[in-house]
Amino acid sequence: MHKQIFVNLAVRDLQQSMTFFKALGLHFNPAFTNDAAACLVIGENIYAMLLTEAFFKTFTDKTLVDAHESVEALLCLSCESRAEVDELVAKAVAAGGRTPRAPQDHGSMYSHAFEDLDGHTWELVHMEPEAA
Repeated sequence: MHKQIFVNLAVRDLQQSMTFFKALGLHFNPAFTNDAAACLVIGENIYAMLLTEAFFKTFTDKTLVDAHESVEALLCLSCESRAEVDELVAKAVAAGGRTPRAPQDHGSMYSHAFEDLDGHTWELVHMEPEAA
């Protein structure tokens, strides 16, 4: 069985992207970070590899999507509380991101989302423990 997940995302400006995610309170693993890629530590065994567009293109012959115009994936992260969902969205907006929609309250599940500087959509959800 798999032990970790590394989601690879193309970014236009690696340093700006790193600054954006640091503003959300996240950090990078320096052992897997250089001028072409940065390993964003999201949680225990959860990582996003932010790859410059040029480096990303070395892994595929397909055309890169502009995440401001098209959606390839929605990245969803669980949060400990509704307050944490709102706090992370607020930090993302303050760091230059945007919100693609209003928060959604489904009673036992609360969600909101932000788009990072490259337009990748990050969904944040809190599910009430008794709903599980």
